[in-house]
Amino acid sequence: MRIPFATFVPMHNEVKNEMFEKFREIYDRSWFIQGEEVHNFEKEFAEYCGASFCVGCGNGLDALFLILKALEVGAGDEVIVPSNTYIATALAVSYTGAIPVLVEPELDTYNIDPNRIEEKITQKTKAIMAVHLYGQAADMDRINVIAKKHDLYVIEDCAQAHGARYKGKRVGTLGIAAGFSFYPGKNLGALGDAGAVICKDKTLADRIRAIANYGSEEKYNHIYKGNNSRLDEMQAAFLRIKLRKLEEWTGNRQETAKFYMENIRNGKVVLPVIAPDCTHTWHIFALRSEMRDDLEKYLSEKGIGTTKHYPIPMHMQGAYSELSALKGKLPIAELISRTELSIPMYYGMAQEEKEYVVMMVNQF
Repeated sequence: MRIPFATFVPMHNEVKNEMFEKFREIYDRSWFIQGEEVHNFEKEFAEYCGASFCVGCGNGLDALFLILKALEVGAGDEVIVPSNTYIATALAVSYTGAIPVLVEPELDTYNIDPNRIEEKITQKTKAIMAVHLYGQAADMDRINVIAKKHDLYVIEDCAQAHGARYKGKRVGTLGIAAGFSFYPGKNLGALGDAGAVICKDKTLADRIRAIANYGSEEKYNHIYKGNNSRLDEMQAAFLRIKLRKLEEWTGNRQETAKFYMENIRNGKVVLPVIAPDCTHTWHIFALRSEMRDDLEKYLSEKGIGTTKHYPIPMHMQGAYSELSALKGKLPIAELISRTELSIPMYYGMAQEEKEYVVMMVNQF
């Protein structure tokens, strides 16, 4: 049996006719930027998340950068980020001229450890970037208490956590603003790059929208040194169709994760942990094993696709060579990078496929 790490086929088959019809509609309408599809998606996604405002943009990295820029984070500032996140989180900080300051995660949840944040706060710290990694919310109550104490912004990186909940609230509504990615592989994915910012404050939303539109609220009148990062009509239309299916698709992923959690039994493998008060959306099902590379090879030989999130930690990336002195000083991030292996997780997995993955992991 061959099982891919991920496939879009089951979900895309369900919406194929609707997607093609929408493509033809927009093609014939000949309006491709900042039209009614973007407006409607922004409204619908804000409502889904429980936010007041949504601003579509080009991708998830841009979403985070636009938030930081709108909050006037820049050169001389520091922003706290997890040490084990995807590089886009740190790049958004770097693009503003600020410095990403790495804080270790909790090993069981993979999310930033609130107990380690305060020791990294300085007079230069401007914000905490809380990443909801793999589909599970960080401990936002504790993070917000720290932020309030030190007068810091809390920004959520929701790129992997569409629809996840923390104490009943959707992620994206637990800080001053949140960035989402709609990269095709996300739980809510476009058919290309796309992203969005959600927030509660109209003034902030308007500023973000203007910065993303060449710094302009009115054509040819530029009030900021802006960027070009706009969600296009076609992707917005596709996302609207998929958004209506997201809860069903997420529920299916949760059923797969439940089956894995209840049936994988192998002392060489550490299962993920669902934190209290969290509803996990399982963008990634992340195992850990001290024999990770052997496990990866073994599963590949058995026809099971896997991937590693992320095999090189931030401070050991060539792009952040200035952080190379941290090697050995961020042991949890290094441990996760060395031991994490993601197994198949996607909407529409057949029961026999789930059973085969479990059997092969257990036989390792």
